[in-house]
Amino acid sequence: MAENVVTPHGPLGPAPARWLALCLASTAATGAALLLPAVLGRTLDLLLAHDPATRWVLYCAALVLLIALLDACETVLTGTVDARTTAWLRRRLTGHVLAVGPRAAARFGPGDLVARLVGNAAQAGTAPTSRAALLSAPAGPVGGLVALVLIDPWLAAVWLAGAPVLALLLRAFARDTRECVTRYQQVQGRIAAALSEAVGGHRTIAAAGTADRETARILRPLPELSSAGHRMWRVHGRAAGQSVAVAPLLQLGVVAVAGVLLARHRLTVGEVLAASRYAVLATGVGVLVGQLAGLARARAAAGRLTEVLAEPAVVHGERRLPCGPGRLELRGVTALRGGRAVLDGVDLVVPGGTTLAVVGRSGAGKSLLAALAGRLADPDAGEVLLDGVPLRELTHDELRRAIGHAFERPALLGGTLEEEIGLGLASPSPARIREAARAAHADDFVSRLPAGYATRCADAPRSGGESQRLGLARAFAHGGRLLVLDDALSSLDTVTEARITESLLGTGTNGTRLLIAHRASTAARADTVAWLDEGRVRAVGPHEELWTTPGYRAVFAGGEGA
Repeated sequence: MAENVVTPHGPLGPAPARWLALCLASTAATGAALLLPAVLGRTLDLLLAHDPATRWVLYCAALVLLIALLDACETVLTGTVDARTTAWLRRRLTGHVLAVGPRAAARFGPGDLVARLVGNAAQAGTAPTSRAALLSAPAGPVGGLVALVLIDPWLAAVWLAGAPVLALLLRAFARDTRECVTRYQQVQGRIAAALSEAVGGHRTIAAAGTADRETARILRPLPELSSAGHRMWRVHGRAAGQSVAVAPLLQLGVVAVAGVLLARHRLTVGEVLAASRYAVLATGVGVLVGQLAGLARARAAAGRLTEVLAEPAVVHGERRLPCGPGRLELRGVTALRGGRAVLDGVDLVVPGGTTLAVVGRSGAGKSLLAALAGRLADPDAGEVLLDGVPLRELTHDELRRAIGHAFERPALLGGTLEEEIGLGLASPSPARIREAARAAHADDFVSRLPAGYATRCADAPRSGGESQRLGLARAFAHGGRLLVLDDALSSLDTVTEARITESLLGTGTNGTRLLIAHRASTAARADTVAWLDEGRVRAVGPHEELWTTPGYRAVFAGGEGA
């Protein structure tokens, strides 16, 4: 599975032409490196014999120049392929996380997701080039061994005597490296997740004066990270030390035998020089160790990306909505979170064109019900229907056109205020944007800004209530037959809330509205109220009727009266 992530278009990666060019350049560089010792040896023999050697000296120079050029090409192609593969992985991972929706953040945490997207994607992006290097890397040892056979079979026999030891070293190194790298990346993800939580709650931490305690909490996994890092270095050090111990012995053995053969006049001085260079190439464990380590890191990172990509994305159907007023229906809806039924067998009908307020104590499942009503989440059992069509069967575009949302903390993503209000609209007109802003009572404070609606969100100072009004304006501009407001009025003062509610529920408004309400005044303005209690619908009716029940009044305890 991990390999499927790292190599999205087979073993070639997302840039197959460049990957093939990299393989060719690596192979050609290895071939040139294999030719050079033979040419150097021949040149040396000619010079020692005082024979003409100009042509062979030029051959040596040409090979050195060719190797330099091929190395430069390898460097450029490696950087290009790594960058393209990393970019592809980040686009795919980002798109998949958005397609999965809140479930991805709930399982992995925002900080860990960012760590995987930034760090692990970059490491996994090196996999195609690591494979390209490994494809050409054996050519050095194999070519060196063949050259030793051609020079004299005894030289190859000496090298082969120690080859099994080298193979065992490489095998153990690859196994141990992947294990410790995986552990290291997992601990990094935990630290990133804790840091993300702290950044999101920085005001609470500052107000409580617990910065030191939070710092300690974030950095608590550091000893484990240090342990994994030290183990990684020990694995590398052990492999390097063992290769340093074994490889030079093999090289010395080859050179010693070559010296004996030279003394017996079976080899020339040039052939001894070539044999010494081929012995180095044949025992190129250091190169293989580095390449195996790189591939192990890439595979471990790819495994972490695969965990995210294995989360199933939301699947949409192919149906479209018939003409209708926006009747919303929940049939036997059960939703589990953390193994607990937050909503349990909920049956609820919101007639088209009406407003339903959902109230209940904290933890009753109000926000989850709102998410299910707009298919920001799916129930574990039961169905949610809009005008008789299950939401699962609607196309993505049809679903999002039909249902608008406003949230307690609207996400303003960094564009201009006009762009943020018109987010999701194919071609929002300035008139439509301003009309929606006026309905949300956001036009006044936006118009006072120096650049007005062209002000970027980052440059627009605003309170929590003003941010909510921008989110409401976005929902009003969206339109659609169902509008879901998840506590989207909570930060407004009572006067502004009353005015916006009048705009929302007044005569001439179309569509169905589902409000998550915490104030009795908001519930009182709705056509009907659904009272949630411990995941079940306790009662449905007008606010005035429900107010006679002590348990219903207790929901608003400490708040307003009816």
